[in-house]
This record gives sequence, structure tokens and C-alpha cells, in this order.
Amino acid sequence: MLPVVPCGVQVLTKEAGEVSIWSLQEIQRATLAIMDDLLRTILEGYELPKEGLHGPRHWIRVSRVGLELAKATPGGDPEVVYLFALFHDSRRENEDTDPDHGLRGAELAGSMRGTHLLHLNDAQFELLRYACTHHTDGETTTDPTIGCCWDADRLDLGRVGIEPEVEYLSTAAGREWLRS
Repeated sequence: MLPVVPCGVQVLTKEAGEVSIWSLQEIQRATLAIMDDLLRTILEGYELPKEGLHGPRHWIRVSRVGLELAKATPGGDPEVVYLFALFHDSRRENEDTDPDHGLRGAELAGSMRGTHLLHLNDAQFELLRYACTHHTDGETTTDPTIGCCWDADRLDLGRVGIEPEVEYLSTAAGREWLRS
């Protein structure tokens, strides 16, 4: 006899306090809608050209590389890495020197915390805040999540004519990516 496999997920809704069954497709649609809302909200305050060096194309590359690094790095949190990709340069005021842009990106993330757009526990939020605030300090870290964030950003330095250097990468996966 074949095992019974549920075709949906039970979800406790806050409004009614009742359990309902959501299909995988409904969960995917809801997740994509939240991601779309999050990106739209971030872009509303983005002051630089969207095609610029630090804009959404860069965020997508950082996200793609960061998620691959997190998959290959024990302890790397893909949710924090993904959010870092969106927030770390989201509040730049220029394409050149802007030492407080990471802090402003972290503050933006903090302003969304607790809304339907951003659900991180305290430890995850602290990782996101630190990674955004310090991503341009030239440091490395032993924290796997922060390392994935910083490495993903640094591995995209070629867009500004800078060759990433292995000594500025924090994760083994990032160093391997650079060598490949």
C-alpha cells in the first residue's frame, strides 16, 4: 500500500484563528507577491539610476551568488543572504564614496521589520544589520552568513573594474568561486 501524501499545507490564519489548507501553488503565489511588494518598497526610495553600478542588477547578482555560497557553506542562512542582497546598497546616495549607505540600508530593513515584508528573528536581523552596515569596511569574518553576504558582494566587484582578491573573502565557497 502506498503512503498517503498530503497535497497541501495547513496554515493557521491570524484573522480567523482557524486552520486552512493551502496548495503549494497558493504558497508560491503568496511568497512571490510578498517578494514583489518588498522589492517595490525598496525601489520606491532608491535614488540612483536603476541601471547603475549599485542598482537592482547588482542586487540580483549578489543574491544569485550569495544563495549559492550559502548552500555550500554550513551555517549560512539563505534568507539573511537574500535580504542582504536587496538592502545593502539600497540607500546609496551616489555611485562613488558613500560610507553610510550600508547603515541606511540596515535602517530601512529595520523599518520594515514586523511587517508582512520582513520576518526575521532577532539573531537573523542582527546578522542582516551587521552585514549591511559593515560590508564596505574591508573586513573578513568567521560568521558563515555574514561571510556569504560579503563574499557575494565582493565577487561582483568586476562591475566597477576591481578584481576580487582571495584574502578579502571569508568563506571557502567564496574562495573556490573566485578560483573557478
